[in-house]
Amino acid sequence: MAYKELVTKKPFIVNKNLGSAVEVEPEELTLTNSDGLPVSPPTQKQKYDFDRNGWLLIPSVLSDADISEMHDFCQHLQASPERIPEPERCTLGGPLQKLADHPVVVGFLNEFLAYPPAASEDCYGFRLEETTAFFGDTMPSSEAESVLQKGNGLFRLPGNSHLYRCVPGRGWSGLTRVLWELTEVTAHTNSTRFIAGSHKAAYPIPTSAQNPNSSLWETYECPPGSVIFFTESLTQTQVQPSVAERICVSNLYNTVASRWSNWLPHPHLLEAMPPKRQTLFRGAYAGGNVINGDFNQRTSAYPAEI
Repeated sequence: MAYKELVTKKPFIVNKNLGSAVEVEPEELTLTNSDGLPVSPPTQKQKYDFDRNGWLLIPSVLSDADISEMHDFCQHLQASPERIPEPERCTLGGPLQKLADHPVVVGFLNEFLAYPPAASEDCYGFRLEETTAFFGDTMPSSEAESVLQKGNGLFRLPGNSHLYRCVPGRGWSGLTRVLWELTEVTAHTNSTRFIAGSHKAAYPIPTSAQNPNSSLWETYECPPGSVIFFTESLTQTQVQPSVAERICVSNLYNTVASRWSNWLPHPHLLEAMPPKRQTLFRGAYAGGNVINGDFNQRTSAYPAEI
């Protein structure tokens, strides 16, 4: 039996003025990253999977050369930070900096996080909250298998930031974590566990799921150079891996109108970034927080004098 082609109708997203619609679509936001590379929007399947599960794996995004260079930098960062200039002693230093606004990341966040009125070709519609690295064997055992976090993001109060919102045809992830795996990840090396779909859960987590061996918990395996997106409203935990051979860069993003942490890169590192990359760290507010864009025209279909 032949079925009619499925189509996605344009979602009606209400903006701040008199119920007018946001007329700017994700694919019309920032089209290039700070290195001048075209952004890479998620496919329809990837959007569906992220909305359904709360997480998305895209394998083998980085080249072998990038993986090798970034892997070496992370090893120096862990074992011999004195070999790195002080402003760059973080996971925005050296070759890792371009992960912050990688074309795949910008394309994904334009869809699931960016605030259109505060985005233009010269600035991003989202912020980078903080960045860190995981080195497999450095997680204290006292922190492993201890705390279940988040979940139920559809029902959290505004201001919490661990939100997930959706209407037919569009999802929005208030805090979004992006993990870059620089080593091969297996079930034995991956400490990350989450319960797929729990970002939309209407019920509290069952007692049985508080056991880390519960069948509800999922993880992932991937080759080096892969990227994983997940909403921070997903129920998640960390376990002690049986084999500690993982190097992972973790970047946390938020909307331009909100902050979850007070972290900022070293001022000298920030000043040396390309101008567009610097906009990942601009002040956390919405009104007019756009560079070389038309904030008013993106917030209302009505003229300013009304």
